[in-house]
Amino acid sequence: MSAIKPSAARVLLRNWRGSYTVPAGGLYPHQWSWDSAFIAVGLRHLSPRRAQLELDTILSAQWEDGRLPQIVFHSGRDDGYSPGASFWHSEQIPGAAPVATAGLIQPPTHALAALLVHEADPAESQRRRFLERAYPRLVRWHDYLRNRRGGRGGLARIVHPWESGMDNSPFWDACLQAMTETYTALIPRPDLLHADADHRPSDGEYGKYLYFAARYRDHGCDDADESFPFQFEDPAFNGLWARSELALATIATLVAADPLPHRLEACRITEALETLWSTERGCYVARDILSGTLQQYRTVAGLVPLLLPGIRHTRELLDLVRGPHFRLGEVAMVPSHDLTAVTFDPSRYWRGPSWFNTAWLIAEALYERGFTTEAEQLSRGMENAALEHDFPEYLDPHSFAPRGTTRFSWTAALALDASTRIGAPR
Repeated sequence: MSAIKPSAARVLLRNWRGSYTVPAGGLYPHQWSWDSAFIAVGLRHLSPRRAQLELDTILSAQWEDGRLPQIVFHSGRDDGYSPGASFWHSEQIPGAAPVATAGLIQPPTHALAALLVHEADPAESQRRRFLERAYPRLVRWHDYLRNRRGGRGGLARIVHPWESGMDNSPFWDACLQAMTETYTALIPRPDLLHADADHRPSDGEYGKYLYFAARYRDHGCDDADESFPFQFEDPAFNGLWARSELALATIATLVAADPLPHRLEACRITEALETLWSTERGCYVARDILSGTLQQYRTVAGLVPLLLPGIRHTRELLDLVRGPHFRLGEVAMVPSHDLTAVTFDPSRYWRGPSWFNTAWLIAEALYERGFTTEAEQLSRGMENAALEHDFPEYLDPHSFAPRGTTRFSWTAALALDASTRIGAPR
């Protein structure tokens, strides 16, 4: 850890805003929900207390219905980001947080992060009653997913590509291509001031993203719009929900609550994930709820259920990640999309590039399955790429060239965490 620790610490200090960390100054100037969870995982190696504060801050922006918002605009301003606080007007929505936020959500990684942060310094955590504060908020967050976003199949649905965390995944292509609606106002793209347009979603995609967001906002973000045109069950989102339920079971024991409901919920979600299995593709895929169709693409989202001990298709997923579609150990980390697909793009966001957060998730799954050699190889690749390229947002899987922005917070945090796993006792 000696090589990466001071460099990662500099990135995380640069992006620290007193009680939370921005993903990257300039491009992402606010607090993002699942970013903060991943960032806390790395911060625990530098300051467990600061990692606790990171999670305390995102949890304090919880809405009355239990949701944790995708973005918290602590300044109350747009600050060069679109869509910002002035787009969402969350202060006009009953039950929203007292601070300005987006209305959408992101994958539920928070309970897993909270447990890891606690374990970094249990004495400090207990002294500050960190888990006692976090546990009821995390329970309400998961209750929101089950009660407000749950469908008849037992999985949570997302209502925007941004909610998956994998904005322009091929999973959403058919839905977007079938749409005739788009955002009719000017589509601001301040992101292109900080990143190459070839690395980002297109203007056409952004027009439809903003249409979905505006329609959701205009319906009060109330999840009651049954005809909403984007409704999907995503394997990574639900896999992380199940994994976080397992973390909540452990947290429940630590705060003298009943862990059994969380274990049962994790089992229920894990079983429901089998409805997203594609025998043809050999992985889990997303389902368009409105059409009932499974999206036949191999993406890194379909590998994330490897994190679940009760998943049925462990062997198939391991074969897939090692095989020609993802080529673990031969390319940079884990590509976000099938290397052999006609829709693969090595530079554009979630259509091919390798990301550090999904690499970390796959490495965790490999460690837990006992594949230490592959897990350490992946962890070492994360560390080396982060240091060599100034902590990039993502990488071209073939050339290893950096893409997106640099000095990216979860890259620093997760590469730091990955470095601590190399050679550690099992």
